[in-house]
Amino acid sequence: MLSRRAAITAPLFGLLPALRGASPTMTVSIHQTTSRDAGYRKMLEGWAKAGIRQVELTDSVLEPFLKTEDLNAARRVLTDNGLTPVSSTSPLPDVWITGPARPASLDTWKKRCEQFASLGLTKIYCPSITNRKVTAEDYKSTPECIREAAEIARQHSLIAMIEFTRSSTHLATLPTALNMLRAANHPNAKLLFDFYHFYSGLSKLEDLDLLKPGELGHVHFQDTPDMPRELLDSTTRLIPGDGIAPIEKILRKLAEKGYAGPLSVELFAPEFQKADPFELAKQIKQKCEAQMSKAGVA
Repeated sequence: MLSRRAAITAPLFGLLPALRGASPTMTVSIHQTTSRDAGYRKMLEGWAKAGIRQVELTDSVLEPFLKTEDLNAARRVLTDNGLTPVSSTSPLPDVWITGPARPASLDTWKKRCEQFASLGLTKIYCPSITNRKVTAEDYKSTPECIREAAEIARQHSLIAMIEFTRSSTHLATLPTALNMLRAANHPNAKLLFDFYHFYSGLSKLEDLDLLKPGELGHVHFQDTPDMPRELLDSTTRLIPGDGIAPIEKILRKLAEKGYAGPLSVELFAPEFQKADPFELAKQIKQKCEAQMSKAGVA
């Protein structure tokens, strides 16, 4: 039994986190790339059974589903399984930079914005996949490219997010992506922060101090293996807690910068993509929540 003193003071202890300024709460989400081989319906049903409530959609999984079903059916799979779509993606060349593929990419971007908005999304992102030689003039025109893509997203009540990627010759680091976003100065343009691209790439831990509250729109959550960085690629991403990245330190810094939202696990290795979605989601949920608890953001 509780002592009289404990019974009296227990409610006060419950208030301590709020009085001290508790860290923003983060939640576990899974990106559809992680279980790509299972297909749209099977993966979402498996994840929901494992207790996942937030998901990230990608056009590479949605499009095959739409060959035999429609957007209403895609929406029903989400609602019937109690899932909330928190972000969406359409990887396209030359969205954030002038280039020959840009007109076609913007046409597809418009289509994806319309599709994802109809599924209840409020955010869409495109990774920086440019790998050709980039010049100083390209950076001068980048803010206008960002504004144009963000304005298209705004017309569908979406936030457009830039994911800097470690292999990009254009937007590969946190400082460069932030500088371009700030120069664009569009209310519907934000940053997507990916743990793997950040820690395995050219960014530095102290770069996290550059973030300002409100600039971060979404987070991808992965770990980095202990191996030569020269050998790293998309398939070497690990479930958080299975690698050497300073996950706890990064999570605390993101919380300090005001981020409260989904941590979306995006994995590319065949061992994950071919795994049973239910079993994989159980493992991801358990390991992610353990890391989040250590950092005090769960």
